[in-house]
Amino acid sequence: HDGFAMYDCSYTEWNSVNMGPKRDVVGELAAAVRRRGLAFGVSYHRAEHWWFFEGGMQFDSDVKDPRFRSFYGPAKPRGTQPDKEFLDDWFSRACELVDKYRPQIFYFDWWIEQPVFEPYLRRFAAYYYNRALEWAHFSEPWSTGVVINYKHNAFPAGTAVLDVERGKLGDIQPFFWQTDTSICMKSWGYIKDHEYKSVNAIIDDLVDIVSRNGCLLLNVAPRPDGTIPEEQQKILLEIGRWLEVNGEAIYGTRPWKVYGEGPTRVESGEFKEYKSSPFTGRDIRFTAKGDVLYAIFLEWPGEEAIIRSLSTDLRLYTGKVGSVELLGSDEPVEWSRGEAGLRVKMPKSKPCDYAFTLKITPT
Repeated sequence: HDGFAMYDCSYTEWNSVNMGPKRDVVGELAAAVRRRGLAFGVSYHRAEHWWFFEGGMQFDSDVKDPRFRSFYGPAKPRGTQPDKEFLDDWFSRACELVDKYRPQIFYFDWWIEQPVFEPYLRRFAAYYYNRALEWAHFSEPWSTGVVINYKHNAFPAGTAVLDVERGKLGDIQPFFWQTDTSICMKSWGYIKDHEYKSVNAIIDDLVDIVSRNGCLLLNVAPRPDGTIPEEQQKILLEIGRWLEVNGEAIYGTRPWKVYGEGPTRVESGEFKEYKSSPFTGRDIRFTAKGDVLYAIFLEWPGEEAIIRSLSTDLRLYTGKVGSVELLGSDEPVEWSRGEAGLRVKMPKSKPCDYAFTLKITPT
């Protein structure tokens, strides 16, 4: 929120093209990302700059120097609302990011839920979504659709994607949503002595979030030279290996009638990710693709897996089970279905190291 633009910004001299590296960091990153066939997004935190340097007004500092107002200012008290000058500048900068870099994701941090931002958010959404339609018309490589991420209640449900920072939502949501979190437990950026989440925990969170109609935005923390530390590379590659086996239960899927079953409850809300208990072999999450149902066990269930949600009494699964297979395993599995649920005799060999997926196909 410090006000220094990491791109070629027309509205301030305090940017990375005029100063510092004298490079358009956002532009270079956009080009590199797109060469790899990835989706490119920008993160826009300008709203908080209204009050970010307020502390510097409490003592003799550069924040009070009129020569630096264009950088530190306005430095207003956090309890006040932005004025028209600030809001117009905020809007102009946001639209310039859209026009210069054509991001597929426009990520807003918090504080835009302040009442004075509401008409500006409507104007911005209309501008961004209409620009995306223009890009699609000209068949640009990045014309596969765009999305706005927001926090709290800044946008009406269904007009953009709600983002829950380091937390989840407790049930299946009618609108698509997102968790943003980091591989790193103590920081979003590079620090010494990082503490990392386990691969198992990240994969469990991914599965749990997708089962509730969400997606996972996972942060990594590069070194100052842009390289990703080896420990973080290992985590990403491990997640990739898991997805090579189980990806069909994640990509292109939709929530089922219930998100899952099992004893472990997830606390709903932001900054709650460390307040939930570890998952067990009885915790199952469901995803669906057409008529195919995926039951993902967040830990190995043992010799026999029981899916109680598929009980013939509950009538959640109204079709007839035609086949059951364990993704990544060549061994056929024995199964039966009755009042207790779907019982599956698991193979002796695990097909992967983390969450385990039963693919259930109807007749």
